[in-house]
Amino acid sequence: MTLDSAPATHASVLRGTTVWFMALAAALGTASIYPLQPAIADVAGNLDVSVTTTGFALAFGPVGYLVGLAVLVPLVDRFPPRCVLAAQFCVLAMALAANAIAGTTWLLGLAVGIIGAASTVGAQLSSVAARFAHPRRRATVLGIVTAGISAGIIGGRLIGGWLTDVFGWRGALLVFAIGCLGLAAVSLSVLPTTRASITTGYLATLRGMPGLFGRFRTLRLAAGRGALWFFSFCAVWSGLAVALAQPPFSYSAEQIGLFAIAGLSGIVATRIAGAWTDRVGARTVIIVGLVVAALAAAVLAAWLSNTAITLLCLALFDAGLFAAQVANQSTVLAIDPAAPAQFNGAYMVVYFIGGSLGTAFGAAAVEWFGWPATAAVTAAVIAVALVITAAVSTPSTPAEPRPTARRETVDER
Repeated sequence: MTLDSAPATHASVLRGTTVWFMALAAALGTASIYPLQPAIADVAGNLDVSVTTTGFALAFGPVGYLVGLAVLVPLVDRFPPRCVLAAQFCVLAMALAANAIAGTTWLLGLAVGIIGAASTVGAQLSSVAARFAHPRRRATVLGIVTAGISAGIIGGRLIGGWLTDVFGWRGALLVFAIGCLGLAAVSLSVLPTTRASITTGYLATLRGMPGLFGRFRTLRLAAGRGALWFFSFCAVWSGLAVALAQPPFSYSAEQIGLFAIAGLSGIVATRIAGAWTDRVGARTVIIVGLVVAALAAAVLAAWLSNTAITLLCLALFDAGLFAAQVANQSTVLAIDPAAPAQFNGAYMVVYFIGGSLGTAFGAAAVEWFGWPATAAVTAAVIAVALVITAAVSTPSTPAEPRPTARRETVDER
């Protein structure tokens, strides 16, 4: 790969209004994969199929998202970001509309898979934020955009459920589609037009992504510890749903869903963590975030019966891990500030795989070992990520763009 770095003078491109628009776009784009999750029973009844069959169709969403991380995220370095994001929001709108008129599960699954791939706009926008923000404010801007992604993860389910009650699940999808069309139009007028000077072919770039882990120590470290704590994050939330549905709680799905409100703390944490990463360095923010999350998980293991303590610990758990994620991702995006998307895509693939394994583990572990053991395991996994971070020396702040014209010659092994 050969990159000719443009001068690091992109700060003027990302005005305050542009950054906040990117956060809004990241929120809606990310939320687009979630609105059907609380409506799975309604979808199954409308299509006259079983809930299991509908769940299988919806499982194509995460698969599509994983493909999108690897295949679509690098496009924002290869082509003008405003063109890539506008086109992808249009595709997302069309897929949502197709999903709304789906009459069979195979069409539903196909549309959901395309939605999953196109909903990676959040990862693309975080790459754009890292590339065009001033180096001294890179993590701050990243924190704002990541807060939008966090809001989308939480709000997608809540808003999707509300819209389903008002308009039905098909109407809810059309509302999301209209929103995506609006974002496509605005993207064409406010997002940057500059692209990185990449001379390698697109397929060569994709083939080279796995090799980035062998060449860049920073990427290996960030992806490894990120996958560990995202495993724990997903394990806690999937395991919690199973534990609360069982005696002695026997909560309804609606009651269990209300616990997600505690995750709103993560939105605030990402915003604050970005600013503090620019001030004190990524390593410090990661360590503090992981300590908070590990302690919260440990308390959750023993105090699930106390609702107030559970909500408080979930808030601290989410805040700690979301803060660590912003700081950790800032180190990845600083490897090559002129063209960060391929590094971000490679990182997010590993990160997402960790979360997928955590989701499967959490639900099964509660059945096998009970909630206390499940929560204790998640705390231990976070502790491993903490030890790795504390023991391995890494740059504490995102590096200034190097003046060299060929960044790929820098080997961090």
